[in-house]
Amino acid sequence: QVHLVQSGGGLVQAGGSLRLSCAASGRTFSSLALGWFRQAPGKEREFVATIIWSNAITYYADSVKGRFTISRDNAKNTVYLQMNSLKPEDTAAYYCAATYASTWYHSQEYNYWGQGTQVTVSS
Repeated sequence: QVHLVQSGGGLVQAGGSLRLSCAASGRTFSSLALGWFRQAPGKEREFVATIIWSNAITYYADSVKGRFTISRDNAKNTVYLQMNSLKPEDTAAYYCAATYASTWYHSQEYNYWGQGTQVTVSS
């Protein structure tokens, strides 16, 4: 079992920045991938980024490459999503998720989820 607690988010103007945090606890993290997904009203949940805990390799959706950065702090068992140059289309509920699967781009592959946090970008 992996327990995820999110923090961060809020309202920001276009071009601004926000940082989301996800504190993880529970099972061993050695083979874990921790990712971020987002879901806008009326849309499906979509992949944003993921980080492989053991080697810190990262993967990003094309829509956020160059603007968002996922990172981890081993000592705090926490994953971060730094979001820069935010756009109104980034507005969504953001979810932290964890998986032991070997692929990471689809929400169905993640077994553990945080509570979600709202990010709203005004134009």
